[in-house]
Order: sequence, then structure tokens, then C-alpha cells
Amino acid sequence: MLFDEKALAFPCAGQWLVGVATVPMQPGRRGVLVVVGGPQYRAGSHRQFTLLARALAAQGIAAMRFDYRGMGDSDGEMRGFDDIGLDVRCAIDAFFAAVPGLQEVVLWGLCDGASAAALYAESDARVSALVLLNPWVRTDEGLARSTLKHYYRERFLSPVLWKKIAQGRFDMRAAARSLVDILARASKPRQAGKTSGSEALPERMHGALSRFDGKVLVVLSGADLTAREFADTAAAPGWKGLLEAPRFTRHELARADHTFSRREWRDQVAAWTADWLHSW
Repeated sequence: MLFDEKALAFPCAGQWLVGVATVPMQPGRRGVLVVVGGPQYRAGSHRQFTLLARALAAQGIAAMRFDYRGMGDSDGEMRGFDDIGLDVRCAIDAFFAAVPGLQEVVLWGLCDGASAAALYAESDARVSALVLLNPWVRTDEGLARSTLKHYYRERFLSPVLWKKIAQGRFDMRAAARSLVDILARASKPRQAGKTSGSEALPERMHGALSRFDGKVLVVLSGADLTAREFADTAAAPGWKGLLEAPRFTRHELARADHTFSRREWRDQVAAWTADWLHSW
């Protein structure tokens, strides 16, 4: 399907944001807004967001990507992922103005862009669904536990490690100090709100997704500690019950890295997104 790309400039709290809407000749009523994780801009790593928008538009789905304040070509000071709610709202306003036939929007985000989308969704009735790639639920103790569970196990089984030890090229003291530090951090109870609010990020994410009643597609990379930390968090009793609800769909790409840097991984994510959007 043919599509057009429209450069957009729209106001947000007295400043101007920049975006691009990729619009098919006959757009459907459901569009996709890419919420960029930081620090990135609207093209995305290895142009993933540009190519995703074009892949969706080729299947009749309008898509928009934009720079929030302080990033890319937009005005303002850089801000954290949990402080871009107004930027997302202004971008949705601009998206609906650029594509008059839109009736609902799906927020699509990677890493802390996924977390920003999840935290925002419940506040806007126009948001009907979320696509969350490798959602960021980082805590110091959560990262330590995931590192022990995933990195150290793989490292211990690596022939390269044992070859370095056999050749005397491995710093045992430094490795021991690092392991002790990670064990200490992993044993700590979860600390509250390092970003904002009184709850730690995993609890804030759980609450936001529980209150949001739309559909959610979760895509996780197999070779990424951020994704593994989310998977470990999601295995806890409260999270497990939430993600097993019928409105949640989950896919995993076993060998993919954090940004789906290979074409086959990027194309798979685009295909899963389009198929899921056409399924309901």
C-alpha cells in the first residue's frame, strides 16, 4: 500500500516538538505512536522506528514518531522517561490532527520508552493498547539478581573463561570482588522510588498496567539483561497473574539483543506488531 510521510511541528507547554507521521493512502481507524526511549530521537537505533512506521503504513496502519522535549530536533531541556506524559499527550493531539480518521492510538515503546507508555496509558481514553519491547523495570537489586541468574551462569559455562583461567590471564581477585558486590546488592530488599513517587518502578509499572484495561503486547529479547530483569520481575506471583490475563500477549526472540539490531529481528518485531494489530 502506498503511503506518505508528513513532517510535523506541534506545541507542548510553550515549546515546539518535531515528529513524522507515516500515513497510508487509506489509513485505518487505529494508529501507532512510537514513544522513543532515551537518549534517542525519532529515527531509533539503526533506524528501527523509521522502518517500523513504514512497514506498518504499508499494511494500512498510520504511525507517528516524535522527539520529546530536549531530544533530537525538539525544543526544551532533556527529561527522564517518567516525565514525558505531557509530550505524549501533545503528540497524540498532533497525530489525530494529521490523520483525521483516527479513532484510537496504540503506544509502542522500547526499553524506558515502553515504561513511559505504560505509565501514561491509563490517563488517556484515546489509548486502546500498548506494545512494550524489553520494558525497563530497573532497580539496583533487580539488576544484581538478573546478573547472577543469567550473566554469571552463562559466563561460568563459557569455554573462553576456563581457557583464560588455565592460561593465567584471569584476574581472580577482581572477579571475586565483583561477585561479592553483586551478591550484596542482590540480597537487599527492594528500595522505593528512585525515579519519582513513593513506589519502586516495578510496582509503579504493575499498578499502571493493572489499571489500564486495554490490550498489551510484550516482546522480549533473549540476549538482553533488561528483558531478563523484566521476565524475572514478571515471574513474581502478582505479575504472573496480571500477564496471564487474556488481554496480554507475549513473544520472545531467543537470540535478539536489546534493540533488535539484526534485520531478521527487526522485521520479526514489525510483523508481530502488524499481525497483532490486525487480530482485534
